[in-house]
Amino acid sequence: MKETALSAIPARGRGFAGFGRFNARWLVPLVLSVLVVSGTDLGLLVRDTLAEAYLQVTVFVAATLIAIYALEQRFAFDLNTRMAQAGVGQVPIAACLGLLPGCGGAIVVVTQFVNGRIGFGALVAVLVATMGDAAFLLIAAAPQTAGVVLGVSWLCAVAFGWAIDGLHGRDYLRPRPVASQAQGSCVVEPGGFGLTIDRAWLGLLVAGTPLAVAIAFQQDPNAWFGGFAVYEPVTWFGCVAAIAATALWASRIDESRTHSVARPPAAGPTNPVSVASGPLAWARQARFDTTFVTVWVIAAFLLFELGIVATGIAPEAWFVAAAPLMPLIGGLVGFIPGCGPQILLTTLYLSGIVPLSGLLANAIANDGDALFPAIALAPKAAVMATLYSAIPALLVGYGAFALGY
Repeated sequence: MKETALSAIPARGRGFAGFGRFNARWLVPLVLSVLVVSGTDLGLLVRDTLAEAYLQVTVFVAATLIAIYALEQRFAFDLNTRMAQAGVGQVPIAACLGLLPGCGGAIVVVTQFVNGRIGFGALVAVLVATMGDAAFLLIAAAPQTAGVVLGVSWLCAVAFGWAIDGLHGRDYLRPRPVASQAQGSCVVEPGGFGLTIDRAWLGLLVAGTPLAVAIAFQQDPNAWFGGFAVYEPVTWFGCVAAIAATALWASRIDESRTHSVARPPAAGPTNPVSVASGPLAWARQARFDTTFVTVWVIAAFLLFELGIVATGIAPEAWFVAAAPLMPLIGGLVGFIPGCGPQILLTTLYLSGIVPLSGLLANAIANDGDALFPAIALAPKAAVMATLYSAIPALLVGYGAFALGY
């Protein structure tokens, strides 16, 4: 019997038994749904947070992963294998993926580290290079500054990633490698209900992509709906899609996450194109990689928003400080997982409140949403990589401050 892309998934994650039995995970989508439909102030906050998580994180992560899977199949190469075999080239490759706006490229690298395929220096490099969703805003509003910030971040990422590998060795804190799966079989499953889920997931991504892009460039796509804008259709769409992601996570359909799922094989004379070697397969792979991340992002976003409500401290107040403290504050804000605080700091830079030195420190220290899977699956490595990223952040930030920026 030929091995399929899903045959390597543990039995509990391969089937749909999760829909037929209750487990504690189902409390997550259930509680979120009850809060959203309650109509209370807390319910509205939860609704908006769910929409933000899906439209500002999940869509971009999934889109990046789908693009990578499609390119791998089109050009018959395996990025995972190339990175694993790249040696010292792992660090610059990771830094390049980190530069991609959004967090998709960074999450690809974090996944490879968690699977034991790349070294600790590459993990540090991608976290130093990534600017997360804040890159969209900076590129749109100040492209020249974006070029400088991203260029400096890449140079720091490569130099510091190599330095870390030289100091600790490439195997420092690296998990045991996961055996790679066969790449040459023709994949034709899943069918029936699984195929329906693939189509529904891909449909949500296609519908959500233009909405997510508009939000990333600080536009309100609700306005596209004319008189219906008052009902906030985009917000409700993002909320429902996020709850659907938590339901998939609760069902354990995607239990394998990214650990043991083989990519769809490249089409060729001995491997005709099938359902599982096209967009539906790429969407399935993206779903495997994003449902778990989405749940963590939702948890972090809710914790952040509820913390603001509980303390009554507006995030803007964090940046009311003397100029010499701005690089330090920018770096500290970068330690906060997620992209919300980083977008806020970038907005304050564009408004003239935060200097370039603070923005540079934040861009280098900022790990975006890529930190969530690392915290969940390799917490010690995640903490150490984040702490290490503070060194170039403060060096560059205060260097720029000394030069008058």
